Amino acid sequence: MSTSPVRTVDSDLAEEGGSQAVKAQQRLREWILAGELPSGARIAELALVERLGMSRTPIRAALMHLKQEGLLEPLPGGGYAVRTFSEREVADAIELRGTLEGLAARLAAERGVRPALIRQARACLDQIDAVLQASALSDETFSDYVDLNGQFHKQLSEMADSAVLAREIERASSLPFASASGFVGVHVHDAHARDTLVVAQHQHRQVLDAIERREAGRAEALMREHSRIARQNMQVALRDPAASGTPGVQLIRPS
Repeated sequence: MSTSPVRTVDSDLAEEGGSQAVKAQQRLREWILAGELPSGARIAELALVERLGMSRTPIRAALMHLKQEGLLEPLPGGGYAVRTFSEREVADAIELRGTLEGLAARLAAERGVRPALIRQARACLDQIDAVLQASALSDETFSDYVDLNGQFHKQLSEMADSAVLAREIERASSLPFASASGFVGVHVHDAHARDTLVVAQHQHRQVLDAIERREAGRAEALMREHSRIARQNMQVALRDPAASGTPGVQLIRPS
């Protein structure tokens, strides 16, 4: 049985409509998460053609892929509208990612990981430690944390040495608000922002330690627990959406 490489949404778009479709998708995603395209309202293709200065072909490709991402829903008479999400849907998406990442950590511990990949992960965590040395986070240092956090989670996914699992983690992480950094911004301007990220960083270290020691059950449990921080941050964001700093949080309906 042959396996195909993991494909990204953007690579698919490039084949279907070229760079114009990629640009349209990125711009429309930004507008949705910023609330510039209201939820529930029909998205008019002609208006997007004028606003984006593109033909209908790349815009249609972009809309289709935003539907696959879960940000748009098809309307009975054709076309799309911006989706809203229940708190339970978002919590389930985060739980799914945590479960898959927990499995990846377990498999990595059971199968063993190449020393070079362990070193890369430790170097990434060292960089996160350097970011967190500051007593308070600026927008720039927070952005650095988000990038490094995503990098470390990707490295953990690679440690399982499973193309199937890597593909499913990527798919789960692409669900709205489910990525490893989906809600880390809720504390960015809070006095306790650094403390929250320090806890998450401690969990990063513990997971990597368990994988290196071949403690499969511990590695999986730690990774599952790590995902709960995102659920807690989601609840914080929903209490004060305007101040949360989380793009698109206005699309979530509190339970």
